[in-house]
Amino acid sequence: MNILILGSGGREHSLAWAVLQNPKCDKLIVAPGNAGIAMIADCATLDINDGGAVVSFADENNIDFVIIGPEAPLAAGVADDLRAAGVLVFGPSKAAAALEASKAFTKEICAAANAPTAAYGHFTDAASARAYLADHPAPIVIKADGLAAGKGVIIALTDAEALEAVDTMFDGSFGAAGEEVVIEEFMDGEEASFFVLCDGENVLPIGTAQDHKRVGDGDTGPNTGGMGAYSPAPVLTDAIAERALDDIIRPCMAEMARRGTPYQGVLYAGLMIKDGAPRLVEYNARFGDPECQVLMMRLGAQAFDLIHAAAEQRLAEMKVNWAEDHAITVVMAANGYPGDYAKGSVIKGLEDLPEDSRNMVFHAGTARADGTFVSAGGRVLNVTARGDTLAEAQARAYEMVEAIDWPGGFFRRDIGWRALG
Repeated sequence: MNILILGSGGREHSLAWAVLQNPKCDKLIVAPGNAGIAMIADCATLDINDGGAVVSFADENNIDFVIIGPEAPLAAGVADDLRAAGVLVFGPSKAAAALEASKAFTKEICAAANAPTAAYGHFTDAASARAYLADHPAPIVIKADGLAAGKGVIIALTDAEALEAVDTMFDGSFGAAGEEVVIEEFMDGEEASFFVLCDGENVLPIGTAQDHKRVGDGDTGPNTGGMGAYSPAPVLTDAIAERALDDIIRPCMAEMARRGTPYQGVLYAGLMIKDGAPRLVEYNARFGDPECQVLMMRLGAQAFDLIHAAAEQRLAEMKVNWAEDHAITVVMAANGYPGDYAKGSVIKGLEDLPEDSRNMVFHAGTARADGTFVSAGGRVLNVTARGDTLAEAQARAYEMVEAIDWPGGFFRRDIGWRALG
């Protein structure tokens, strides 16, 4: 098959890496890709949010199957355009992707499905949001309703912080994403990520992971797009995962189908777990980044078979074959991230690192300049390792991190701390 992956980050590098291991892949193109992806696949310049352009590119390049990585093309309806043109695609419709594109919509679906989640209010102006806060003291969570690249969530620990967060949302700091705001009850417990494939009717769990959102060791500092992850997540036991499927995911998927917008693709459920009971924090309509990296490291070539089956509505016949292993990824980010950061700093030592089924550096934001790798984003590298135990995977990942010569970057030194104590 000729396969096209849309996206340019570490998630897409890991998807490309897994797809290429499958003998069904004859040709792989990633658009637009990055410098690391270019080492293993063809990269193409393409506006991936323009459905017409993607359809034309697929036609011109005899593409059999399109895998959509990031959320923006899904929210733009690119999957709809491909399906209308008769191109097989992995990714939900624009209407179904509203589960990520609008937090208020997700709350509406949860209410209809009786799925446990945080109590909330939905606001279109600052005055009514501030009035709600008067009756709902901190700690409380303020969220931009729309897509904000993983940064539109503020956990306010004081009433003053909550009021400031509302003003920040409505003053345009998050662009169109903050034109509407959801204010949620603060849920305590331990957060974990649960990934399932959906084909419009069937649901197939494909793994658990735990992300590290805060920029600093010990989960300190501002939220980021994710500074590292590991899989599996011990807190998401088989019993809790089954409860999440029965109480949250399957009822929500049934409600989506009932509304005439069946969900096809990967569904990423962020769960808060307390006393053995999961509650939904949020849905994402695509693989998490950097959770995708650890999932792909563990799934390998079968990842493509599972994704392909979801696109062809064949999930009922599929089974995931798990090894008793663990994977961890450490994000190396540009100094200053998630605030202002410089691009173009030289990264050395990547060529000397192993690249195999247990050791990979997935590129998230890199480019080539004068024959060397340079930084081209905030999150730049995902140093990923697999081991028989999480401790083994962690040791291997940090050994690779230390071998990378990049004064312009930094990383957390405690990825995996919750599971390892």
